[in-house]
Amino acid sequence: RHEPESCQCGQCGKDLVKIGEDISEQLDVEPARFFVHRHIRPQYACRACETVTAAQVPPAVIDGGLAAPGLLAWVAVSKYADHLPLYRIEQIAARQGVTLARSTLAEWVGKTGVALQPLADRLAALLRSQPVLHADETPVRQLDPGSGKTLRAYLWAYRSNRFTAGPPIIVFDYQSGRAGAHARAFLGDWRGELMVDDYAGYKALFTAGVTELACLAHIRRKFFDLHAASGSPLAAEALRRIALLYTVEQQAASASEQERLYLRQTLAKPALTELHDWLRAAQSTVATGSGTGKAIDYALKRWSALERYVDSGTRPIDNNPVENTIRPIAIGKKNWLFAGSARAGRRAAA
Repeated sequence: RHEPESCQCGQCGKDLVKIGEDISEQLDVEPARFFVHRHIRPQYACRACETVTAAQVPPAVIDGGLAAPGLLAWVAVSKYADHLPLYRIEQIAARQGVTLARSTLAEWVGKTGVALQPLADRLAALLRSQPVLHADETPVRQLDPGSGKTLRAYLWAYRSNRFTAGPPIIVFDYQSGRAGAHARAFLGDWRGELMVDDYAGYKALFTAGVTELACLAHIRRKFFDLHAASGSPLAAEALRRIALLYTVEQQAASASEQERLYLRQTLAKPALTELHDWLRAAQSTVATGSGTGKAIDYALKRWSALERYVDSGTRPIDNNPVENTIRPIAIGKKNWLFAGSARAGRRAAA
């Protein structure tokens, strides 16, 4: 609050009377501030039987540990959401006079992952109750003890459909490889509709009863890369036609399920049919195995799984929601470089 230096008028010297006030605001920030919680538990003794009584020790994520839950959360968010390696977190703490050794931080990260595992398991169970899911995977380097090298492990990502009510559910599953058996093990007896790319590892799921949904963004990317490389007029036309389908999705972004289905049936379905007919006609005019031919072949190969979205008001048009959750991990991998072990990878996934 800022009061004038004097309560007398600067012009005539008479007393000033408040008639209102001007309010302005500025955004500021308070950097991470370290402080200590001191828990005092008085001890009481019974004079008759000498029994000593005290309050229970407050629950802690790490029994007997120094770190409070807020500090553990800050370290985890700094590492996995802000993509800071542990040595930078160590430096941030040191600027405030707090010594946090990297080895201590690594131990805290691991124990936080253990503490969060039941929550991750519960989220996975809730995810498997959803009718429509997204899935994707990304490679992660893992130390190979004794060899001085790294192995290629994979972080599998599963996400709920954005058209499902409630907050999104995203679960990461760290595995030693990219074999489709990992996806089958995670999904278990789930038999819903799965939006994925064309990776062969998912195919066994579809023969077992899972319904495949294809990603229009992957089809578009083939033509986008082709157009960027060669300026192909055919690729430009494909992009124009695909843009019509995304325009319908933008119009239906805030619509109800029934309204979205209506827009898809009346606007997207005819445009999708025209795109299919145009691709079939264009296929006969290009060389087999050429860049254009491969882009067209990929689109037609995925067609039966792609066109399913227009017959529903809740099926997604592409796999972007889960890919957007994986994309930031690439930044993290450049900073924390690798997982120290399979166990460390599983804790990081939690």
